[in-house]
Parts: sequence; C-alpha cells; structure tokens
Amino acid sequence: MADDRSSDEGKTIVAPNIGLVTKQTVQVGPRWAVIGIFLILFGGMLYLTASFILPVVFALLFALVLSPIVRFFRRRLKVPEPITAIFLVLGTLVGLTAMFYALSDPLTQIVRNAPSYAQAVEEEVSSVQQQFGRLTRLRSGVEDASAVTVPQDEVQGPQPEEPREVVVRSPTLLDTAANSAPQMLAGVGFALIFLFFLLASGDLFHQKLVQSMPTFSDKKRALSIAHEIEKELSRYLFTITLINIGLGVAVGFSLWMVNMPTPAVFGALATVLNFIPYIGAIVGMALVGVIALAEFGDVTAALIPVLVYFACTSLEGQFLTPMIVGRRLEMNAAAVFLSVAFWGWIWGVTGMFLAVPIMVGVKILASYVDSLQPLGNFLASDRTPPAQE
Repeated sequence: MADDRSSDEGKTIVAPNIGLVTKQTVQVGPRWAVIGIFLILFGGMLYLTASFILPVVFALLFALVLSPIVRFFRRRLKVPEPITAIFLVLGTLVGLTAMFYALSDPLTQIVRNAPSYAQAVEEEVSSVQQQFGRLTRLRSGVEDASAVTVPQDEVQGPQPEEPREVVVRSPTLLDTAANSAPQMLAGVGFALIFLFFLLASGDLFHQKLVQSMPTFSDKKRALSIAHEIEKELSRYLFTITLINIGLGVAVGFSLWMVNMPTPAVFGALATVLNFIPYIGAIVGMALVGVIALAEFGDVTAALIPVLVYFACTSLEGQFLTPMIVGRRLEMNAAAVFLSVAFWGWIWGVTGMFLAVPIMVGVKILASYVDSLQPLGNFLASDRTPPAQE
C-alpha cells in the first residue's frame, strides 16, 4: 500500500515495493512555492500580452454593464440579442467619437500650451528657491560669492573656448499621441467587435459554464457565482459611471464659476480620473493647479480652483458614493491603493482604471469559494454591513 507523508516543507510520496522494484521516495515541492512560481509567471504573461488582454478585459466589463439591457429587450420586447447588440455597440462608438470630437480642440490647446505651463511652474519654483537662498545667506552671514570679481589681466593662460550649445529636440505630446493613435484605434476596434459577440451570444456563456461542471452542486455554484458577479459588477460599474458623470458636471460648473479656462475639459477629466481611486483626484488637482498658476500668475489665485476641485471630490468620495453604492461592496482602503499600484505597474494608466472592477469581481468570487475566504476578508472593509444588505 502506498504510504503518503506530508509536512510543512512538502509532501513525501513512497512508491509500493512490488517484486524486484525497490521502494522509491519522491519529494514533492511545497505548495506555496508552486503558487508563487505560478503567480510570477502569470504576472509576466499579463505584462507581455497587455496589448491583447486589455481590449478583452474592457469588452468584458462593458458586456457586464450592457447585458441587462440586452436581456430586458429580449424578455420584454422579444428583440433578438444581435439586433440589440448592434445598436448598443454603435451607440458606444458614436458616444466615444462625439466625446473625443467635442474635447479635441480644448485638449489640443492645452497640449500646445504645455511648455508655457511648465515654464510658469519653473519660475515659481525658482522664486521659492531664491527666497530660501536669501534666508540662508542672512542666517550664515556669508556674502554672495558672485559679487567678487577677478580682473581680466590677472587671469593667466589661454582662455578656454566657449562651449557650443547643442539643442536636442525631444518628441512632443502631440507627436507621442500621433504615434500611439493607430494602436489605440486598433484596440478600440477589437474591443467593440468582441463586445458585439459577447452581447449577441446572450446566455451562451452561462450554458457552457453549466455544461462544463461535473456535478449538479458544482453546476449550481458556478451559475450562482456567474450571476452574482454579473449583477453586482454591472450595478457597481453603472452606478459609479453615473456618479462620476455627475462629479464631472459639478467640477466643470464650479471651475467655470471661479473663471477657470476650459472648465468643460476639466469636468471631463474629472469624470475619467475619478475611476482611479485616490490617485485620480491627486492628478486632477495637480493639473488644475498647474494650469491655474500659468493663467492667473499667482499662487493664491491658483489655489482657489484646486480647493474647489478638492471640495467636489471629497464630497463625492466621503458622502455620495458610500451612500449610493452601499457598504456591501466597500473595500479596504489599503487593499484598493495596493491594487491600483499593482495594476498600474502591470498595465500602466489603463490598469489603474481596471483595478477596482477587478477587485470587486475577486471579492464576490471569494465569498463563494472557501479557500479564498482569507483573501475576501482582506479585501473587505472593516465595517460590517447591515443585516438587511
């Protein structure tokens, strides 16, 4: 009979002694080492295949948001799924095109004025450095060494040749955007086509998932997980999108009230950046502060738009979103920040947008799988949800 022995370091498997075959012992590696190697390889795969994985993930997220609409038209109005899918995909394409067209001129103007914005920040930093330098010289009592001059006739030896200035022109933001535009358009086109097939297939995914499970209990659990992830994630994404649109309108109107230039652009940026927790608000305030400093030329005047932006995002993050979304999907703030940093490292800025939806899906999955309960507890907020939720 085979003798299985396990320990914390690994598992020892002893083969039976049959006839002339001697007893052999095979040492199996520890489980945590195998999991660690798998995670490293999986992370490398995600990093190397980002150009293919990202459109697929975006299409899946959009399918989760739009699939209830397809299901509603099929059950209530008897409209086939492909017809509804075509209208939804075309509507998404038209909406994205109209948004980029409406914001193209203000964004182009901001990109063209980027050198002047950088110069304004540099001048302000230089002014602060000069003030600190004066305070240092006053405290040390040392006069400025540049005031001491040496007569030209006391300089011995030949004068060195003046260095020649070499200007290296680096690519501008417009050049970078123009170079990356074909790849972005290809990714958007691929995501929209895949989104159409996902929406047009209807409940085919659920049927295949049930058929692939071996037992009835596994079929039931897999279907429950799929329905729960679809319901909660679609509700979360739809609600967060509406909240961010409202935040963008509030930010644009508030900045218009304080005479900030191109308030519609900052409202649109606030809508997009608010999908990135914590970091998005910081980036938005930094952009508003830099452009306000270049436009108004005064730090005090530039702080007013920054404070307005901060007030809008704080009201949304501390009161509006928790009240509307509810405590059931609240997550650990440290885990959210770590997730944003990790997916930003793997997939760049795009990964930061996907960090929270991925966390929501993993948290729902962990609530059904016993082995993932510790991970679900780590991702959950420290506040216990009410019983009615």
